[in-house]
Amino acid sequence: MRALQLFGDRDLRLTDIEPPPPPAAGEVQIRTRAIALNYLDVWGFRGMAFARRKMPQVAGVEASGEVVAVGEGVSRFQAGDKVVMYGAETCGHCKACREGRDNLCENVAGILGFHVDGFARELINRPERLVIKVPDNVSFDDAACAPIGFGTVQHMLFDNAKLEPGETILVHAGGSGIGTAAIKMAKDIGCYVYTTVGDDAKGERAKALGADMVINYRTERFEGVVRKATKRKGVDVVFEHVGVDTWNGSLLCLKRGGRLVTCGSTSGISTTLNLMQLFQQQYRITGSFGCSMGNIVQSLDKMARGMNPVIDSVFELPDFLKGLERLEGRQAFGKVIVRF
Repeated sequence: MRALQLFGDRDLRLTDIEPPPPPAAGEVQIRTRAIALNYLDVWGFRGMAFARRKMPQVAGVEASGEVVAVGEGVSRFQAGDKVVMYGAETCGHCKACREGRDNLCENVAGILGFHVDGFARELINRPERLVIKVPDNVSFDDAACAPIGFGTVQHMLFDNAKLEPGETILVHAGGSGIGTAAIKMAKDIGCYVYTTVGDDAKGERAKALGADMVINYRTERFEGVVRKATKRKGVDVVFEHVGVDTWNGSLLCLKRGGRLVTCGSTSGISTTLNLMQLFQQQYRITGSFGCSMGNIVQSLDKMARGMNPVIDSVFELPDFLKGLERLEGRQAFGKVIVRF
């Protein structure tokens, strides 16, 4: 069967590998229909975490598919069901897993497509407990964006930042996959949304999504714009995933007692922090990684009622490198999909 395998630094190939055996007891066999590209794919492509990997490794951290067979004892799925799969090898037994906080599993064995073989293959067997049914009116392309693209944002905004209706929020990189989702989710509950973008064309598209104020960070200092617009009061929440380039400016944008939630560091991993500013302003800073199974269900429910992810482009499998290049080159507005 066909698969995308990473052989080394920037060496990703379309190959043929052996298909999996029939699903064992408690397993579901799934035919992959679409994978959604993420910066985890880009980081993996660049060679991050090679020391922890057995090469070659199947790529793909986020996908949707269709059930083709079920193993003994599987009761929640049948052939033909549209599904998505949780992207981490969790234990299912620790306190965090039992409480539904899957992304805090104490014994996680790795992230699929980053530490261990991922979803970019025609067939894959997964434990029933790590598979989630997709509503009938949600497409494979859209569903592929739920486990990370929407799920990560759902967890960041509502579990961690505790975003409430009517609050103000600054969303960085409003043209990214998670940035576009954050704009949509914040506007859905009546928030006032500031967002940063890298060019005016993306700015117009962000406005069309509902962003109330768009800031081109290449031509304006976003912290100055936000502070002026809020009469130096600041925003309730900053949705941060850029890293070094925006970190301290993001803190300046927060009101006293404001919340910053971060899930990324695409511009660098080390920064400085003014501790006096932190405690005097009583900021609440939360790191956020991935999401729970429940967040994916919530994301799919939002898609089912019409909150569709923004899809920049769709590529067929032989053109997968074009999709990766579009994401890596920051050309995409929204998610990039590769169809199997």
